Amino acid sequence: MPAQRKPARVLAISNQKGGVGKTTTAINLGTALAAIGEKVLIVDMDPQGNASTGLGVPRETRRVTIYDVVVDGRSIQDAAVETLVPGLAIVPADADMSGVEIELSQADRRSYRLRDALRAHDLGMTPYDYVLIDCPPSLNLLTLNAMAAADAVLVPLQCEFFALEGLSQLMRTVDMVRQSLNPGLEIQGLVLTMYDRRSSLSGQVANDVRAHFGDKVYDSVIPRNVRVAEAPSFGKPALIYDLKCTGSQAYLKLARELVQRERKRLKHAA
Repeated sequence: MPAQRKPARVLAISNQKGGVGKTTTAINLGTALAAIGEKVLIVDMDPQGNASTGLGVPRETRRVTIYDVVVDGRSIQDAAVETLVPGLAIVPADADMSGVEIELSQADRRSYRLRDALRAHDLGMTPYDYVLIDCPPSLNLLTLNAMAAADAVLVPLQCEFFALEGLSQLMRTVDMVRQSLNPGLEIQGLVLTMYDRRSSLSGQVANDVRAHFGDKVYDSVIPRNVRVAEAPSFGKPALIYDLKCTGSQAYLKLARELVQRERKRLKHAA
């Protein structure tokens, strides 16, 4: 009898501050995980649909989206599309998502729509090891759905002056979600992004964050990198656009560190 596959580990990639690299991290961490042999699903919960665009899914081909899943009850299987990266699929988003708050205002289990869909998919023996949810940069029903569905939150944190301010806001949100929607939600880790080694400010922010959060902060640091910034305009993850650039290599290192952390967590839980 074949061994039972473990449920996918669901990580919400979230920070209520915009411009910190959430979508870039979702795309490139997902690609890097797939590159080292993991099966990954990205769920694009942002109405801008940038994760979908960045993975080469044109708007005109997004026939079933995350909107259809959370509003109309379509299955994750119906919505997931394979990307050009072997082992990586995405549930795309489009502008319809911006109306979800109003459309679900009176709905049952309005904050659990994504969780219910992912659990139904898991019962059907999901082929995925990781589900990465790309959250919008605000606290709204979409973010609450993501956090209610997640096992843990992965926080990209830009190395700039207001980083800790945005982080404290996110921590309050996580506490609120724990109390009201998802008692098991935890912080999986913090990823320092847009790090400029020539800048003393980047170094200071990194030191402050590590002083506050200790080993919750990943050793892997994502540098500012032009090739990573260029890649989405070609509909490709950085690792496909330019594997050898420093940004791509940093995301591969992050993926390996994430898998190592998860294996250690499972060992301790056993």
